[in-house]
Amino acid sequence: MGYGSYSYESHQNITSARSNQSRSEVFQQSKVHPLMNPLGVGIRESRDSQEHPNSVPIIFALDVTGSMGEIPDLLARKELPQFMKTLLDSGVCDPQVLFMFVGDAAHDHGPLQVGQFESTAEDMDRWLTWSWLEGGGGGNGCESYDLAMYFAARHTEHDAAVKRNRRGYFFMTGDENPYPTVSKTWVQDLIGDDLTQDVPLDQIVEELSRCYHPFFLIPDKGRVGRCGKAWQKAFGDHMIVLQGSEDTCLVSAALVALCEGMSMDQLTARLKASGLDRKRIGRVVTAVEGFAATLRVPVLEPVMP
Repeated sequence: MGYGSYSYESHQNITSARSNQSRSEVFQQSKVHPLMNPLGVGIRESRDSQEHPNSVPIIFALDVTGSMGEIPDLLARKELPQFMKTLLDSGVCDPQVLFMFVGDAAHDHGPLQVGQFESTAEDMDRWLTWSWLEGGGGGNGCESYDLAMYFAARHTEHDAAVKRNRRGYFFMTGDENPYPTVSKTWVQDLIGDDLTQDVPLDQIVEELSRCYHPFFLIPDKGRVGRCGKAWQKAFGDHMIVLQGSEDTCLVSAALVALCEGMSMDQLTARLKASGLDRKRIGRVVTAVEGFAATLRVPVLEPVMP
């Protein structure tokens, strides 16, 4: 997937048309959309084409339990066009975006929903708004983030890795802990793979990291105490704390730009040139500056063997 051209103006028109709609009018699903059911899916592909010769795969795995449903709502109403514009302005010419949605397999009816890699505003928006914001989760302090990582690691493929030995990007939002293992039972029931044993979390993170730069985005400082320790252990400096959930797209785009070789000074200048106010720029810089400090050489790392 990933064919067609992106139009920022078209994307802006799509989101602005929803300004007076309720969340239930934007997200109308009351169960998992049949095309987003991961059961039996072989591979989701991000491929080069004549229109997109240097495709860059980007996965958004969005927690849709409880209050976390505000992030897909923000993306659909306002923020996703800004994400794409920031990427394009930063020289990432051929982004292809896939949406996943995460719940809790212990409690929810739709703990994993998976779209396709897309390049056009209309196609991205379709998968985003086809999601079921179930709003579930349980009281066990964990969500099924591991299933999204498992699917991305073992059920996606992209030409950035196959042709150019480059990694894509995996952004997961959340405010709970991961399960310590990928359950073979849940994988069988929800994805259809027959595993002989559970997969340790650190193993699936390592597999995911071979083809993607994985980031875990915590919406605000107030939720760090709930899950920060576990994600620091799992993702290290790729655990990013936002100043607010409305910064999800801008921070994600900034992280891509930094990994693609842009310096913090260049990034700040680019954000200023885009017309963002100083306060918003400061919020983005605060979120990413710790990660930026870990980058010694401003180029993409190769795929791990």
